[in-house]
Amino acid sequence: MHTDLEALARQIEPGMRIALPVDYAGVSMAMTMPIICHGAGELDLVCVPTGGLQVDMLVGAGLVRSVETSAVSLGEAGGAPRFNQAVKDGAIGLRDATCPAIHAGLMAAQKGSPFTAMRGLIGTDVLKNREDWRIIDNPFAESGDPIVLIPAIHPDIAIFHAPMADRFGNVWIGRRRELAAMAYASKMTFVTVERIVDESLLASETLAAGTLPALYVSEIAVAPRGAWPYGLWGEYSTDTVELLRYAKAARTAEGFAAYMSGAAAEPAK
Repeated sequence: MHTDLEALARQIEPGMRIALPVDYAGVSMAMTMPIICHGAGELDLVCVPTGGLQVDMLVGAGLVRSVETSAVSLGEAGGAPRFNQAVKDGAIGLRDATCPAIHAGLMAAQKGSPFTAMRGLIGTDVLKNREDWRIIDNPFAESGDPIVLIPAIHPDIAIFHAPMADRFGNVWIGRRRELAAMAYASKMTFVTVERIVDESLLASETLAAGTLPALYVSEIAVAPRGAWPYGLWGEYSTDTVELLRYAKAARTAEGFAAYMSGAAAEPAK
């Protein structure tokens, strides 16, 4: 179950649907360069529920076919420059969603249901651009009570970073339940961690409730500071200066290429 970053990246095949977490929930930035170097393209990214630096880098590297998300940005560093340019140029497909809709789609997959129902989307412009979302009459009420059906989201691979895993393959995700939803819905789950501990996380009264069982984890790789320049709860803070440096460089394709060339050459901080 324990492996290295390059071995994980080599399992990504062209055309796969990849689930990636929101910036505060444990983004495996350590996997970004191995994925880019591996070069499998035509990827369909699912942001859970928003995307940031990792999504922008994968788009800038030309590996992305579409992005399903409720937003993509660099937070305090502003917009996501390569993503924004790709959308403007029509270089990638954009499946505009909402945070609840993405979580609902993952929940449907977890339950083995082909879809789930939501009411909050009624009357929004988002529906105009999602032909795969259907409006039907509530079958349990009189006519005139519309409801939206959201298809299940089945990622091929979920990828995220966490503080620790144990030698049995259990991963501690704390309160970040979106990571569990990703793992439950995906065919495979790749996790990078700060460290491996010997004791079972599920045997601890303190940690068990925030632990993702090994049953839902395909492979684990150790990557100290693997979320950098994002922060990781309880471990280290976000490096806003580095995010700003990227945002400035990536305004142009040439600046992005220069930044990524340097990132590939530098050891992880």
